[in-house]
Amino acid sequence: MESELLGYQHRAYAEALSGLGTPLFLPRSRGWLLQRTIPGTGMRDAMGVYPLFSCANWDALGDDLDALAGRLVSTVLVADPFGEYSNDQLQRWFPDVMRPFKEHFVVDLSRDPATFVAKNHRRNARKALQVVTVSRCLPVEQWAGQWTALYRLLVQKHKIRGPAAFSDRSLTAQLRVPGLVAWRAEASGETVGMVLWYVQGDVGYYHLAAYSDAGYRLRASFALFWRSLAYFAAGGLRWLNLGAGAGLEAAEDGLTRFKRGWSTGTRTAMLCGRVFDRTKYDALTNVRQIGATSYFPAYRLNEFTQTEPETA
Repeated sequence: MESELLGYQHRAYAEALSGLGTPLFLPRSRGWLLQRTIPGTGMRDAMGVYPLFSCANWDALGDDLDALAGRLVSTVLVADPFGEYSNDQLQRWFPDVMRPFKEHFVVDLSRDPATFVAKNHRRNARKALQVVTVSRCLPVEQWAGQWTALYRLLVQKHKIRGPAAFSDRSLTAQLRVPGLVAWRAEASGETVGMVLWYVQGDVGYYHLAAYSDAGYRLRASFALFWRSLAYFAAGGLRWLNLGAGAGLEAAEDGLTRFKRGWSTGTRTAMLCGRVFDRTKYDALTNVRQIGATSYFPAYRLNEFTQTEPETA
């Protein structure tokens, strides 16, 4: 039953990203792709929902992909590092591209945060909790206006482009996805930061966060993450997936340092790509005069430069 699906597996999340493509349900694996028209052609390809593809039955994903032959030129996705698959399976399903994409910082919630959270993070959390109040956003729709306003500030501050430059409509729709847990930090009667998580099974996925200038100054992110860890541990979750640092290349940026300071380790998210029609794929790549590149699909190389949101 679809009602059992949450977060990135739910129809509502795919529909919230409809600005990126038409939601395409995979009935056997029960996951979602976004079908896209290839600019300047009548052809189509697909991408996994941003930032992670997740499904309820990984063993059936290969059959779903086989059924797309003849309909799409290619598909690309980033596999959930907590997915129930083997690398051998991914290699069979995605014979054209299957390689490490990013290292996601993860939290083993069976451990006491005092034993692994970085000393500076614990100190910043204590200081922040003296000046901000953290509470659940219930009902979450009540905070939609403040959430979209904070995210607009984030987009402007970091010049975010690509899939993460969500519209206000998309941001509001994401608040209605089953499995969402949202927190807000308040100071002097003002919302200075919010963080969104999606819960699927025994894993909580850090989704998005945004802060005002006051929120950065008051270190609201540390208060929100400290409260989130305590809440999810008490609620019986086993893991948190904090995602990776910003950008496509490993770097010691502020977001990486922030996430590492909360984590107990990492898991590798794999980039997976499959060509369904090699003749059309090669023709599209050639007509766009794309040379040697590791980007997949190559014919979309120059469409945009993706910048991911930062929280730190």
